[in-house]
Parts: sequence; C-alpha cells; structure tokens
Amino acid sequence: MRRTVIVIVLLCLTGVVVAQQGQVMPPYLKAGDTIAVVSPSSSPDSATVARGCATLRGWGYVPVVGPHALKSYHGFAGTADERAADLLWALGDPSVRAVMCSRGGDGAVQVLKRIPLEVFAQHPKWLIGFSDATALHSAVVAAGGMSIHGSMCDGISMRGERDSVNIIMRRLLEGRLPRYEVPSHPYDQQGEAKGILVGGNLSVFCGLAGSDYDFLNRADEGLILFMEDTHESMTKVDRMLHQLEIRGVLSKLKGIIVGHFSKYKYPENDFADMYEMLHEYLQHYDIPVCYDFPVGHHSQQNLPMVEGCVVHMRVTREGTQIEFTNTF
Repeated sequence: MRRTVIVIVLLCLTGVVVAQQGQVMPPYLKAGDTIAVVSPSSSPDSATVARGCATLRGWGYVPVVGPHALKSYHGFAGTADERAADLLWALGDPSVRAVMCSRGGDGAVQVLKRIPLEVFAQHPKWLIGFSDATALHSAVVAAGGMSIHGSMCDGISMRGERDSVNIIMRRLLEGRLPRYEVPSHPYDQQGEAKGILVGGNLSVFCGLAGSDYDFLNRADEGLILFMEDTHESMTKVDRMLHQLEIRGVLSKLKGIIVGHFSKYKYPENDFADMYEMLHEYLQHYDIPVCYDFPVGHHSQQNLPMVEGCVVHMRVTREGTQIEFTNTF
C-alpha cells in the first residue's frame, strides 16, 4: 500500500450551490440533521447497520433507517418496489438532509427504472455509498447533481474517530472539499487537466451504457473518470474498456484515475496484473492517467470522491494531486 498524504481544503457552503458547469452541490450538514439509511441493493446485516447508525450519531447526526432497509428478498433488501419506495422517501422527505446506503452488492439498477430521473434533480441532497451504489451516483450526475462515492455503514463503523477517511467524510458533509496527494506509479501518464469527476465501479456504470441514467452520456462536457472493481477477471475488464472505447468515451475524457482492482485471477493473457493490461490501452491516449489511487474495495483508504464536482488533476514525476473545486 502506498502512503497517501491527505490535505483538506476548506470550502464553506451556505446552501445549495450551482457550480459553474451547472452541477448542483447539495447543502452541507449541521449537527442534529437527519441522515436516512437505505438499502437499494443487497440485504444488509442488521448489526452492521446498527454500528453505522451509532457512528453517525457520534458525528452529531440523527440516523433514520428506511422502512424496508433490513428486509431480505432473494438476496436483495426487499423487492425492487420496496427498495425504490425507501429511496423515494429519503429523497422526498424535507427533514432528511442526506442519504447513506447501508451496503452495496447487487440490485440498485432495479431501483433506477422506478425513479424518474428528475426526482434526483428536484431533491438535491448528499447520497453516499460505493460499489453497486455507483448506479445511483450515475443517476444523480446525469440529473445535474453531485454525490459522494465513499464508505457506507460497514466502512464508517470499522474505523475510529481519528481515522483519516472518516475525518475526510465528516468534513466533506460539513462543506469542506478535500485535496489528495498520492505517490507516483510507474504507469502514470503525466499531465494536467480539469473536468467533472464521475466514476466508481466499472462493471456497474458500464451496465448503464446509453440509458438516461448514464453519466457517460455527458462525455462531451469534459469528464475525468475514476474506475475500480472487484471479482472481475482481466478479460472482462478488457471487454468493458473496449466498450468505452467503441462508444467514443475514452477519446473524450480529460483524465483517468485508476483505483483498486481486487480479487481477480492473474496473470492472464500474459499480463502481469490488471494495471499492466490497462496501461497497454490507456497509454495511447494523450491525457493524464493516475494508477493505484486509493479508492475501491481492496483499499485501507477508500477515499471519498465527490461525483459531479470539478476536479483539478495534476500527474507529475513526484505523484498525483486531485483537488476538488467548485468552478472550472
């Protein structure tokens, strides 16, 4: 694991903020605000949800668990209608100031088709999660909003108050945007770019290709894409990468952040690992590319990433800086 230096940049928000590129940044939170805990994907362990809620209370918030969030239906947290109902409640209830997914897994895509895209735009509030929650982040950004790709109930409860990732998440909810610095990687491609950050689980957002909920429909607007995945073979990742290439997405990106790929079999097709395979293709694009960024499933530091926010990306011989800002 590479050592990650984390610098916090203060940005105090006073309400809903419309960034220069048109994305809406939800209001920040204050002590006593309500955070809804919902399960749009797989069924969670009730003890894990309880620990996550305890952590949120320790941060000064009031967690409220969705009516169906602890249910189990063929591995999902209730039927698709029940999971959609919880998310619609969390988005529409004015007393709820943010929404945290209990866990990832599978099933969020079933919820999307039951929630009109405009609902995400009508109720700007922070939506927090990663893995399968990438589908929800894609919908939020496609609707013109911002969301937080980051730890869920299990992640926030596993670490103490002094954990750097928890500290960043808390400060982010309070309205302070981060700046990350990570050491260089041999495959890094040097350069500098600004763009709207989108991304998350590669297989999830590739599965939304061409739908109304696909944030990559906005590729012409100047995107910086981050990607990670787990349990996907190098062959399948290669296929998804080519899907992005055939769609014309890769040629339009301003930069790429390669996170952690975990629990896959290697070597495969004579590539030593996933990064070597990705580098084989990404090196042909004249854009900055950062490798081994600490985001994803197999990382001691799954750093919070603000989807839909403008980021300034600098990749040099010394390392990579990712700075979240509010304007181009």
